[in-house]
Amino acid sequence: MRLTALFLGGQAVSLFGSGLVQYALLWYITMGTQSGGMMTVATVVGFVPMVLLMPFGGVLADRMNRRYLIAGADALVALSTLGLLIAFVLGHGSYTLVFVAMALRAFGGGIQMPAVSALLPQIVPGEHLGRVNGYNVSIQSAVNLVSPMIAGALFAFASIEWILMIDIVTATIGIGILLLLVKVPAHAAASSAAEQSGLDDLREGVTYVHNHRFVRRLMGYFAIINFMIAPLAFLTPLQVTRTFANDPLYLAAAEMAFAIGMFIGGIAIGTWGGLKSRITTAGLAIAACGVIGILLGVPINFVLYLVWMFLCGVVIPAFNTPAITALQLATEERFMGRVFSVVGMIGTAAMPLGMLIFGPLADVVTVEWILILTGVLLTASGAAVAFDRKLRELEPTVELPE
Repeated sequence: MRLTALFLGGQAVSLFGSGLVQYALLWYITMGTQSGGMMTVATVVGFVPMVLLMPFGGVLADRMNRRYLIAGADALVALSTLGLLIAFVLGHGSYTLVFVAMALRAFGGGIQMPAVSALLPQIVPGEHLGRVNGYNVSIQSAVNLVSPMIAGALFAFASIEWILMIDIVTATIGIGILLLLVKVPAHAAASSAAEQSGLDDLREGVTYVHNHRFVRRLMGYFAIINFMIAPLAFLTPLQVTRTFANDPLYLAAAEMAFAIGMFIGGIAIGTWGGLKSRITTAGLAIAACGVIGILLGVPINFVLYLVWMFLCGVVIPAFNTPAITALQLATEERFMGRVFSVVGMIGTAAMPLGMLIFGPLADVVTVEWILILTGVLLTASGAAVAFDRKLRELEPTVELPE
């Protein structure tokens, strides 16, 4: 478990800096424009490159040393931040350059995400995967709790350049921990010479997903849910600036409430493990998220709004953790990177597609009405997952430790 702790700790350090930049750039655009259209552009450039690269990132994760791959992706993200920092210092900062930096960071994410998901089962026994995934959610949530708090303070009292500089430092520390302290041998496929091309590997991975009934069915639900959850993920900052106050501290408070909830929810699902059926747990959690989305669409006052954000954070890990664990257990090790690249591609593509509709719509109707509509649809989708008998029958089972 020491190796797992070092790996997750290094990723948390890197994630902290990335979180600062993520919030700072999003708020820079939100507060400067208060435009749903600009939020849509930010979402598209922040996700489409990831979608395009992720299938090849999965192939690389199954063919190369995953540790080096993750470090390289972190380095790409850090270099994009450095370029943006130089532009701001020289007085050439603009929304266009911010979008370019977000696109480069998305390319790094397209490589990193499938590699991280594929590396964890390499170092964690199957019976402990659910707990480690749950604790990983809590670690990420704790980082996300601190990130908006510090980003809000820096954004309110200092320049954006300071936030960009912190990201470069934390990325360097994270890469150092990964390369110097996390000694993970390359998996078998990375240690042997490739017998077929990368495109053949990609086709083989897509065929595997298509022929795997459980993985294929669960991915279909992923696509629908990620499409419907886009307003909850991306339009709530816009809602805060329009409905309550155009103030970074208000934005930070909303993000902190959500992060505290995810931290508690991650620990809870990591300790409890959920219901006997991971699929039922995931479905009920997303249904609860839909109900909370409806409540967010009725912003009585900011304190109550923060309560709903907190509860939303609590239930999200109860969806993500069991669903990802089920996929990890259901997938053969040699296909792990490619399967999670397809998972990430579908989930990631669904969000910008949702924003292409909901972002411009937010300039025509209120964000509140959009949250109510998608909340109803999320509730129905979660119920469909929870009571899908065929999905439960196909669900992989592993004895959990006492």
